[in-house]
Amino acid sequence: MKKPKWVVEKEQAKKADAAATLWLFGLHAVRDALVNPKRTKLRLMVTLNAQTKLADAIAEAGIEPEIVDARKFNAPIDPGSVHQGAALEVKPLDWGTLEDVAIGADTPRLILLDRVTDPHNVGAILRSAEVLGASAVVGTRHHAAPETGALAKSASGAMERQPYVRVRNLSDAIVALQGMGYLVLGLDGEAGQSVEGALKGQKDRPVALVLGAEGPGLRQKTKETCDMLVKIDAAGGFGSLNVSNAAAIALYASKDHS
Repeated sequence: MKKPKWVVEKEQAKKADAAATLWLFGLHAVRDALVNPKRTKLRLMVTLNAQTKLADAIAEAGIEPEIVDARKFNAPIDPGSVHQGAALEVKPLDWGTLEDVAIGADTPRLILLDRVTDPHNVGAILRSAEVLGASAVVGTRHHAAPETGALAKSASGAMERQPYVRVRNLSDAIVALQGMGYLVLGLDGEAGQSVEGALKGQKDRPVALVLGAEGPGLRQKTKETCDMLVKIDAAGGFGSLNVSNAAAIALYASKDHS
């Protein structure tokens, strides 16, 4: 019996995911991946200079590097990439499901991203999430920054340690989190109350902060699914914050500092 088309497509997508690899580049991103036991490392290309700088990490990873002439660095990465003489082929990290990262922390904080596609912004958000103790950053499988070398470089090592989970549908993920007891707050400059105001007296609750891309902001469906919309109080009419800055401030504001 012939398999339905959707079954075939699903199987093909699963095979493609299993075969997928990415190239990380830059000394910081490569070093952090080399010493991450959860990261499957396949191929390391380095110049002699980079090999010296990464010697301890290379030894810890137990990987045999390929030495490349600095003038002919031919790793399969974008020619404009600032690779610093190091490139590492790896398998993507598997952080599990939304439930895996949403349950467990004492007072969990999640950052949800609604079509934030710029890897530099997502990388900066991952760094802030790690520093400020977020349980995870959650994006969508489509219309979101995938795990790439550019994202890893922007995250400055945080991609190896900070869970970054991607879901099929953001509104469904919000509903699932609400079912787990999360208060879901959507960041919107036109909202009537601040993050602190919405959380007054309930900072011990699990909270998910939802941020949209600069310009379009949150989609209408996302706004309607959130429990409430909130804003970051500003000192004056100076325009909107960059999404990565907004994520850091909102995350800090949502935490209990008592």
